[in-house]
Formats: sequence, C-alpha cells, structure tokens
Amino acid sequence: MSVKHSIEARGETFFLNLRFMLIVTVFAGNAIEPLIGTMSGLHALYTWIFTFHMPLFVLVTGYFAKESLTGTTGRTVLIRIGLQYIIFQSLYSLLDETLFKVNGIHHSFFAPYLLLWFLASHAFWRLLMLGMSKWSFTGQMTFAVLAGILVGYLQLDGVWFSISRTFVYLPYFVAGYHFSFQALERIYTQRIRISAAAVSVLLFIILLSRNIQIPVGWLLGSMTYIQLGHTEWYAGLYRMALYGLQLTAGLAFLGCVPLRESRMTDWGKRTLYVFLLHGFVVRFAAISGVYAYIVNPAGAALLLAAAVAMTVLLAQPIIKQCLHPLVEPPVNWIASLQRAVLRRS
Repeated sequence: MSVKHSIEARGETFFLNLRFMLIVTVFAGNAIEPLIGTMSGLHALYTWIFTFHMPLFVLVTGYFAKESLTGTTGRTVLIRIGLQYIIFQSLYSLLDETLFKVNGIHHSFFAPYLLLWFLASHAFWRLLMLGMSKWSFTGQMTFAVLAGILVGYLQLDGVWFSISRTFVYLPYFVAGYHFSFQALERIYTQRIRISAAAVSVLLFIILLSRNIQIPVGWLLGSMTYIQLGHTEWYAGLYRMALYGLQLTAGLAFLGCVPLRESRMTDWGKRTLYVFLLHGFVVRFAAISGVYAYIVNPAGAALLLAAAVAMTVLLAQPIIKQCLHPLVEPPVNWIASLQRAVLRRS
C-alpha cells in the first residue's frame, strides 16, 4: 500500500470512529432532552454535547463529500438526499398526526422536521461548495463565516428551508471538505491527544459544577437573533463567541477519538440509519410514559445506556439489509425517467 493510500485509510478509519461517537451523542442528546429542565446533570451533559457534536458531524460530512461532490456521483447523492427527505418528512409528519400526537410542529416540506434539517442543509452545503469551487480555501471560509454570522440578522423564521442552520454550520462543512488528516496526525501527538481529551472532560466538569446556562436556541443554530431575543446590532458577536466555543470543544473532543480500526469503525459506516431512524425510537419513548419514571441519576444512567445500546443496534448490518430501500432509496429510475423525457422532447 502506498503512503498516500495508507494515510487515506487511516483517515477514513478515524472519521468513521468519530462519526459513530457523534451519532451516539446525537441519540443521547435527543433522548435526554425531555429531562434537561428537571435534572441539572443532564442539562450540563446536553449543553456539553451541543458544543461540539453538530459542528463535528458537519465537518465529517464535508470530509466524506470530497469524493462525491461533482459529476454523476454528485448528482446521484443530491437526488438520494432529496428522496430521503421526502420519505422521512412524510413518515415523521404522518406519525406525529396519527400516533405521536405532537403539537407545535410545522408540517411542511419547506420546514424540515426536527432532525431532517440535516438532509436539507446537506444538499445546500453541496450546492454552495459547487458554487464556490473556483474560490480559494480562504475565500470559501471567509464567506462561510460571514454568512453564518449575517444570516442571524434576517427577519424570518430560521426553520424555513433550514436557512439558519445551513449557513451557521457552513464553515464546518467547508473545513471538513478541505480537512487534512495528515496534518491532524502531525499535530495530534499522543501527548496532545491526551491533553485535548482532558480539556473536553474539563469543559463538561465546568458546565456541571458552574451550572452554566447557554440558551438552547444558540446551540441549535436554528433561530435568528430576533427569535433569540436579541435586536442589538452587535448580536453577531455572540455567534462569533459561540464559534470560538464550538471550535475549542470540537478540537478537544477529537482527542477522544481512537485511531485504530475496531467494531466501532464498522458501525460508523451505517450512522445514516441511526440518524434517520432514532427519532422514531425517541418519539415512542416519549408517548410510552417512560420519562415519568426517570427521576434520579440511576434512571438517567439507564436511559443513556439504552441510547447507546439502541445506537449500536440500529448500526447493525441486519438493519441495513431490511431497510436499505427506505433509508437509501434507489435513484437509477429517476435518471432513466429523465432520459425518457428528454428523448420525447
């Protein structure tokens, strides 16, 4: 194996490990959300998770988009994202109306359903990267950061078209697209990795002991400044500060990610299944009434253990075998239909 291929293989292993660890935090964060108002420990954990997990998830997505942004592969990916969005937006909305009985949610294809914002934004990130393809990295990152700050000043609901999160998290997609694992290996020596991991743990301890309250709206990135209660002209400075926190927390968490291949690496190949399906599990848990019995740290620990176990379960090959047509719908028929239409015209 050449040196280049060896580096690429190590990089893929690292990012698959990271992707699985992040999907665990996604599942855990969504699972504990109903309890963060009553249990301070879970509130600290929730805040800690949201300081790094979505920025890093977007970074990983950008990293793996390098080989599939352009050409036929790029078009195929965009079509598949569109189909996934239509399928799961319909399923979640249907179940909300019939089974879950959830109120206060926009059931519209123009307002991504909760976790499905990531699909909508992923499509836009790819299109934006294509539009910026001739720019330098500095130009792309400058635009991304400025757009992430300025989008907060728009006087609209940031949920529509996932416009707020698309631009708030765009810098991380750009960074992931240009990410050099070789540079990370060079910088993150064993000593640095241990120090970074310690900083990540220290951040959680600070959030827990100081009871620091960061408004959830800022952490989610889905709301404009007006929606967050800030009409000041300098509101963008708060987002700049949040970028600084996310960068620090993200770099620190990278020190926790193992470099070696393991079962986790294999599970990391199927995180899409966990991401799109775990919302059903969380919704079922909510209507089951189980949260009423979680009133102490032991119950919270069991909830977190269940979230980890379900993440592992949903990442198993058998789930992919059974649900592949639903989660990764075939797109060849769309290309065939398009060719047929063009021939007729």
